[in-house]
Amino acid sequence: MGRPVPRKVVETLPDGTETKLGIWYSNTKSRRDKLTAEQLDALRKLGVEWAV
Repeated sequence: MGRPVPRKVVETLPDGTETKLGIWYSNTKSRRDKLTAEQLDALRKLGVEWAV
């Protein structure tokens, strides 16, 4: 994820449900100090730059 995710981004999952990815990303980034080491590690493996 080398570029910012706009808050209005909504992704449709394979099962047809929709998730508000932009809001999740923004909230997760702003609350990163509350994430566990395992959660931060998972985000790092996905390439999330601010999780380093």
